[in-house]
Amino acid sequence: HLFTNLEIVFDEKVSIYNEEIANIRSYFEPTSQNLKKEIAGDVTEIKKIMAGIRTSIKAEAESVKKLVDAVTLDKMEQVDKIEQSLLQTLNGQNQEIDDYINSLNGLIKTYYGYLSPSNIEQLTFALKSESLIIRPIPQTSKPVPPVFTAGQYSKEDVAKLLGRITVPNTKPENRKIKPMETNSTQMKPTGKQRKQDREKSDVKQTLSLSSSVTKVREYTVPNVDDVFHISLGKSGRLWVSDSIGNLVQIDLQGNQLQNTQTSGRMEGYHTVTQDGDLIYTDRKNKVINRITPDNTITEFIKTGEWEPISIHSSHINGDILVGMRKDGEPSKVTRYNKTGTEIQNIQSDNKGQALYIDPRYITENINGDVCVSDSNKLAVVVVDKSGQHRFSYIGQRSGFNPYGICTDVLVHILVCDDISDTVHLLDQDGQFLCLLLTKQQGVKYPCSVCVDDENNLWVGQWNTNTVTVYKFLQ
Repeated sequence: HLFTNLEIVFDEKVSIYNEEIANIRSYFEPTSQNLKKEIAGDVTEIKKIMAGIRTSIKAEAESVKKLVDAVTLDKMEQVDKIEQSLLQTLNGQNQEIDDYINSLNGLIKTYYGYLSPSNIEQLTFALKSESLIIRPIPQTSKPVPPVFTAGQYSKEDVAKLLGRITVPNTKPENRKIKPMETNSTQMKPTGKQRKQDREKSDVKQTLSLSSSVTKVREYTVPNVDDVFHISLGKSGRLWVSDSIGNLVQIDLQGNQLQNTQTSGRMEGYHTVTQDGDLIYTDRKNKVINRITPDNTITEFIKTGEWEPISIHSSHINGDILVGMRKDGEPSKVTRYNKTGTEIQNIQSDNKGQALYIDPRYITENINGDVCVSDSNKLAVVVVDKSGQHRFSYIGQRSGFNPYGICTDVLVHILVCDDISDTVHLLDQDGQFLCLLLTKQQGVKYPCSVCVDDENNLWVGQWNTNTVTVYKFLQ
């Protein structure tokens, strides 16, 4: 009989499927989103073109209308002249008849004067006078009016005047899809990679919450007043920011490596990317800047009219999550891919209600959930990777004002509470598990937290420049 180690088979399948999930998130989904943006751009362009055609048609119609008005005016003037000529002739005939009637009345009056017996001699003389002879009635003629013949035209004739709309008989060009960058080791994990995946899976399966939290070490960060956010980098380096805009990088010996002045304050405004660069939000200029390992600062993403507040680089696929706000608009979380292309906006729940007021800190759980600490809403707001609202955690009975937030390998959510000066531990569904850190562990004003690759918890506090590292998993 041939035996198969099902655990190895399972781990291999898990590794393959995780790779496929990574491919979907790093290539297929972003590429599809880029196509959607390209299509949206084409929609805008088509609408612009069609609006231009409509404007041209209206301009042609207006031009034809002006010509029609001009021709109409000419023809009306022609009709007026003909009418004036005809009426002038008729008025002349009418005047001629009036003159003839007046001459008849004069004859009648003259005749009456000769009818007296005393005027018999004059009557005899008058009868011989030609001036007393009745002239014939003047000849008049009836007017010959003009005849209007309607133009011979059709709808097609008018359509020709307004130009033609034609669709080119051209085969549509297929949109270009950027090929996925692949290699054999990515698609088919090597034995070493499978071993690493199994080790990670084994770590997750063997780890559990420790019965007590143990302080491991402390670091004093120079040139900061307090520690409102921590970003762990590679090669044992970390970035720390305080409440007045100081952003300092130190090594594990506490030596300062870099000091940058920013517009950041009491929020999680920086994060380390998969490439090892630090990116941070610039609220004043509404941009996200990048600091490369050689300490070069460059502009990475422009956020338009939105003020970027918090930021987190996904450990799953390198996506960048940014909490933003804008006057007169509900706050939102925008997802960018690792090249800075916007691919998602999370703003409202399925009832249309705003999810966020002030997304001050943001992180991503290993199940893809986006977790936001909103100090104005006094809640931790959690949505799934598609943006659907899962739950909001509002603390325990004593009140709750969340600040720094992070997650661990067991899908726990850890969040600082400014009211009770504690660190709350939640499960992935928002159920409260315990107060992980309290004043009994020497914590006074916790406001920033993060978990490193060794599953240690790093905690920063207000009113001190000390970063404390704790072990909380076993």
